[in-house]
Amino acid sequence: MGAQTPVTTSTSTNTRPHLQLYLHRIDRLRDREENWLPYALPKGHARPGRGDEDKVTSVLLSIIYHHAPLPAVVAASPAPDRDGGGNAASDGLVPETTLPVRNGLCAVRQENPATIPASVPESPSGSFSDPLSTHHQSRDKRAFVGGELIRGWTNGDDAVYASDYFICANDGVGAWSMRPRGHAGLWSRLILHFWVAAMQEDITQPRSPGQEYRPDPVKYLQAAYERTLKATSGPSDCQGTTTAAGAQLFYKGDAYDSEAAVPLLYATNLGDGQVMVVRPSIQEMIYKTTEQWHWFDCPRQLGTNSLDTPNDNAVVDLIELEEGDIVLAMSDGVIDNLWEHEIVENVTRSVRRWENGEGGSADGPRYGGANGGMTFVAEELMTAAKVIAQDPFAESPFMEHAVEEGLPMEGGKLDDISVVAALCRRNI
Repeated sequence: MGAQTPVTTSTSTNTRPHLQLYLHRIDRLRDREENWLPYALPKGHARPGRGDEDKVTSVLLSIIYHHAPLPAVVAASPAPDRDGGGNAASDGLVPETTLPVRNGLCAVRQENPATIPASVPESPSGSFSDPLSTHHQSRDKRAFVGGELIRGWTNGDDAVYASDYFICANDGVGAWSMRPRGHAGLWSRLILHFWVAAMQEDITQPRSPGQEYRPDPVKYLQAAYERTLKATSGPSDCQGTTTAAGAQLFYKGDAYDSEAAVPLLYATNLGDGQVMVVRPSIQEMIYKTTEQWHWFDCPRQLGTNSLDTPNDNAVVDLIELEEGDIVLAMSDGVIDNLWEHEIVENVTRSVRRWENGEGGSADGPRYGGANGGMTFVAEELMTAAKVIAQDPFAESPFMEHAVEEGLPMEGGKLDDISVVAALCRRNI
């Protein structure tokens, strides 16, 4: 993210945290099949003109992201068998169902992020029965914090996540790359990681009879903010700020009655990322979050020296979904280059093309973008944003905003481009 940070000073001289991120070269779209869950909870953007039940709603997800215009590389943590990393099928929250999902991942990068020192080595195992007795954490090519794999994926300064019930796109403020201890990509990833962790802890905590779980995304984001401050302070000093945009799937009504349960989306935003809901059946956008700014190109942000906090500044909206709705979590690399109607047209067109047999092989019926279509939807949206971002003569929302501020500018905005696309579908 090429945005500004509202702070300019720092006095700490501590070293960077004992965390580790490695770059892995990716030259293909990677699909991974996961077991999918209903609701996954215990009782779950032409130019101008300008429970435990298997029977409620489920979501199909795809992640596509782009980091400016050069070689294809992505910092990614391979999916573990348990907690952390990317898309854990159920995150250990509820029993698995049989509905599969495929996630797509692709990226191109402009430059490598700052290097983070290796994790603190662990003592060798004292038993041959330990299957990891020859393994050293300092040689592990995955990112750890507090002994736990960091959830999600990193794309430049962006971080994205998708699980059975939650999607997220955080955008680290790139200006921190000019600071000696600045690492916006780490901040966006840690906020994401701890956001999901706090959510999981609340979902799985014991409750008395009659006491029902209700999502509280701002509470989870506040906890994530506080934990990230702690993890990046003291001897682990590392500076940065990030925006946050996430959507948690829940329901209203009777989870035990598939007809009565209505999918309910908790959309949370702080900064200039965006959650958008597109209804392809009527080719309309039915919801989007509102961008939050201090001034032009300086969004509200969480982190070092910023006065913004989730409790004070995050906004949550509740949106009733219908089967076939597509939920998007996007960094500003998308919405700075594509207008709202372009996003809707692109998503709707991609769904129709998928239904007509384009976009690759399907795992089953292709209606509405099911069985692999979200990968195609996200990839097409990312490609459209990338075309404008790389065109110095294009008309773009970012250019329009700059002109409104009296700044001479033309063309798109080169930035990290991250998209998570999710399809709402009833699990029969």
